[in-house]
Amino acid sequence: MSVELRLVPCLADNYAVLLRDTVTEATAVIDAPEVAPIAAALERENWALTHILVTHHHTDHIAGVMALKERFGATVIGPKAERDTIPGLDFAVVDGDPVAVGNLVGRVMETPGHTKGHIVFLFEEDRLLFSGDTLFVMGCGRPFECDPPVLWESLLRLRALPDDIVVYCGHEYTLSNARFALSVDPDNAALAARVTEVEALRAAGKPTLPTLIGAEKATNPFLRADEPELAARIGLAGSEPGAVFTELRSLKNSFRG
Repeated sequence: MSVELRLVPCLADNYAVLLRDTVTEATAVIDAPEVAPIAAALERENWALTHILVTHHHTDHIAGVMALKERFGATVIGPKAERDTIPGLDFAVVDGDPVAVGNLVGRVMETPGHTKGHIVFLFEEDRLLFSGDTLFVMGCGRPFECDPPVLWESLLRLRALPDDIVVYCGHEYTLSNARFALSVDPDNAALAARVTEVEALRAAGKPTLPTLIGAEKATNPFLRADEPELAARIGLAGSEPGAVFTELRSLKNSFRG
């Protein structure tokens, strides 16, 4: 493979990801929460930033965009639906548009829910998905700008991806997500094993990223709102998946585990 990746912790619990094509040396950062750790990672690797890929307009994903663009001359690519709220945007993209970082070619998937214009970047040949705040490890983003069923439909698009797709998301929310998942799905053996693994990683100060689509299908309750057993567990037997998802999201919002 001609791809290299570096996970860059930012702010309190954000992640940026550096994506590099080793052939052309083109290098992208997916989201730019803050300048200093991203610039330090680039300097440490002796990489020059050529692209900034933005998933959505929230400040904790774009605060470093302009400074990085000015410092490196990087091209900024982000969602057309949020073009007025993302600084320095050079290319506004929509669902299905190709995105190239050197020889690495991905495509845009629109995943509204967390924000109206949220997008993710799928590099299918390299088995990589950069999911921003749509899909987390054993969780999902809050639907701030859309009704919850809109986010459910977006998650279904991601659930349909092959199991071996490697997922990098925008936050380290995994421990809380895992404990919530266990509270609504306590008989899931795969989930219980994963919670133990996550607790050990966090106790050691290690990140819980990346994850796999297959692992999320097995352990993420937000990808399983159409399973009758899970609906029954939260008192919504026979309800439509959109309603089940809405209730799951509401329960997570108030979860303090």
